[in-house]
Amino acid sequence: MRETARRHAGVGGRPAPSKEIDREILLSFWKVHILHHAAEEPLVGQWMLEELRRHGYSVSPGTLYPVLRRMEARGWLRCKVDPRGGKRARREYTLTPRGRRVLDLVREYVRELGEEVGRPGPGSGTPTGRHRRHR
Repeated sequence: MRETARRHAGVGGRPAPSKEIDREILLSFWKVHILHHAAEEPLVGQWMLEELRRHGYSVSPGTLYPVLRRMEARGWLRCKVDPRGGKRARREYTLTPRGRRVLDLVREYVRELGEEVGRPGPGSGTPTGRHRRHR
């Protein structure tokens, strides 16, 4: 099935973002979701795919599983593999102490970004008064 045929409506019923936006911006959002949910309880890839899709993100297994492996390689997640499962064994990911520090830092940045991006500003007809345009 073609990638465009698999895309569904984005968050809030808006059209799904382009592949370029997925790669350049939303990949970081996905990582924040992964860190957040791994902090709550162990997660498995299939559940995470469904959770991201529930939020309107179009993520394939071919994208998610390498992200999980990179996050594990960075020491943010720990992967526990069912030894009886063979090649397709269930893999549970949990947050490591290093991953907790990353999540705490990201939460600070997200809070600040939300305060700035979430209020009316340039283009909305309501100036913020905080920033001047540089010419």
